[in-house]
Amino acid sequence: LKRRLEKCNQDILDYVEEFRDFTKTIMSRLAGLSSYETELKSEVENLLTRVERAQRDIDYFGSLTDSNTCVEIDEDLVKQQLFEEAEENRKLKLMLNASCDYMLAGIKSLKIVKKTGEAHGSWMKDPGKRHAKIYLLSGSVNNVIVEFANILTFMESNHTQKARRITLPLPWKGTGHTIYQGFLFYHRYGSLNEIIKYNIQKRNVTDKMLLPGAGRIPAYQLSPATKIDLAIDEQGLWAIHAEPDTGGNIVITKINHMTMAVENTWDTSCSSKDAEAAFMVCNILYVVYNIPSGGTSRIQCVYDVVGAVNTHEIPALHFPKHQGSHSTIHYNPKEKQLFAWGDGYQIIYKLQAIQKV
Repeated sequence: LKRRLEKCNQDILDYVEEFRDFTKTIMSRLAGLSSYETELKSEVENLLTRVERAQRDIDYFGSLTDSNTCVEIDEDLVKQQLFEEAEENRKLKLMLNASCDYMLAGIKSLKIVKKTGEAHGSWMKDPGKRHAKIYLLSGSVNNVIVEFANILTFMESNHTQKARRITLPLPWKGTGHTIYQGFLFYHRYGSLNEIIKYNIQKRNVTDKMLLPGAGRIPAYQLSPATKIDLAIDEQGLWAIHAEPDTGGNIVITKINHMTMAVENTWDTSCSSKDAEAAFMVCNILYVVYNIPSGGTSRIQCVYDVVGAVNTHEIPALHFPKHQGSHSTIHYNPKEKQLFAWGDGYQIIYKLQAIQKV
């Protein structure tokens, strides 16, 4: 027992000695750590910040695992988007309908102004300008505009000698271009759906845009070169085209001609099959149909973007006298006439309008 006690005491002394050495080591290290107090404090603060961020991430991912919460968020978002879209459509309809309250009732007469000889082309006046200039854009692919001082100069046999030729830096495709407030808007040749805005006076491209969904199929089956038809009415610039996603039906897009931004889009029930042209009058689309060999052109599909007119009750409207086909038909809201290109002839159609019911 005595030997055991002596051994135990010795072990205790050894342990005490080791503890003293350990204590000295700790005290030495603590003395060294005091010099790094500021740096350690900064690291601890950074660590706390990272922990807080990690906690927020954990809370976020935790919320995603709750399927009910996810569904509620999606439903609220969809409801808000639908409400905003409906409100925008309501405001747009009020704006469009406020300044346009008439519709096309018939095509009274036609006047053949000239024949250039080209099978396809487009001619027009700028309804946004007070001048009487006439613009001729011949062919479905070209880059030269011919400008005439007035319609009398255009009708002269030697008209090309008195005309100004404007060469575009980028050629056009189809015959669906239009001129408005001094700018030419056209579908650029070689592109799927790029629309160019060209300043005629300054002779430069001022803007461009891509028209979503357009360019894959012709706007009208009987005018295959025209993939995008640009139109002007009392409300400004529109684009008319067809899409495979709508079964080949025609789509109308309202474009802000200043910003070249899409304002709204409507899918119509008007088929592009057997269609040769279309135009806008007072927010209403009128689609012109024919037979492939050329015959009497007729309007037999009408679509009102503001829904103010029951278009299903409108009878078919026939174009007088002219037998053949149209390469393009554009409405001039200033003169309330149609400028058409039919089998190489430049034609003006006078319209009969009535109040919307």
